[in-house]
Amino acid sequence: MAAPTTSIRLTRTALPTASRALARPFPPALRAYHSYEHDPTPPYPPTETAILSDALTHLPTHGFTHESLRLGARDAGYLDVSTQLFPKGAFELVRYHLVRERLDLKERVQFPDNGGKSLGMGSKIRTLVLERLRANEPVVHRLQEALALMSLASNIPPSIAELARLSDEMWFLAGDTSVDTSWYTKRASLSSVYAATEVFMTQDKSAGFAETEQFLDRRLADLRTIGGAVGSVSQWVGYTGWSAINVLRSKGMRM
Repeated sequence: MAAPTTSIRLTRTALPTASRALARPFPPALRAYHSYEHDPTPPYPPTETAILSDALTHLPTHGFTHESLRLGARDAGYLDVSTQLFPKGAFELVRYHLVRERLDLKERVQFPDNGGKSLGMGSKIRTLVLERLRANEPVVHRLQEALALMSLASNIPPSIAELARLSDEMWFLAGDTSVDTSWYTKRASLSSVYAATEVFMTQDKSAGFAETEQFLDRRLADLRTIGGAVGSVSQWVGYTGWSAINVLRSKGMRM
């Protein structure tokens, strides 16, 4: 299903410099409450950004690996040793990919008003999730490498944080303005749905990822039917852990 487009633009409030400094990353007590409070740029200095940006072009061939980082450094005009700028190695490439696709989502999906007959919240969320999944298509055959890196113990906290930001971004773009406890349950539930669908996508061989779209529709239907596939953040974290284990098993690790 093609994503609807419109000329409507979302305006985000500019933050003072001091506030932006807190966004790399937000400590728990200073977490952004809405998407417009997140830093709108990837969390890397210019040199690292140039290397990572060029490295993305090598993902289809070399995957989320040090080799892609090395080739990205060369393309950006830096020596191979420049990859030492990334203490987490290939995971930094995964993180950059995730952040960039999240930030690009607002440019790819915009919703029309159609004379007051706008899409419902559920339809908007579905459109946003599908559009984010479509961004994986050029590297879907390498996506299990990314998921495996994200599941390593030291990478789980930033991976979960980025998934939470993606969920927040989708609700923001869909027009959610809740400030009560549903803010948390909506984002935890959507995070679990997205995580499950992305893992499913890595195994999908159907034309145009039709089975992934059907899988997503079933998960969203579950949310409507039982009031949420995940009722708390703790359940969501537990689900994410099992997804990571399944990915590691698919890579041949005995667990």
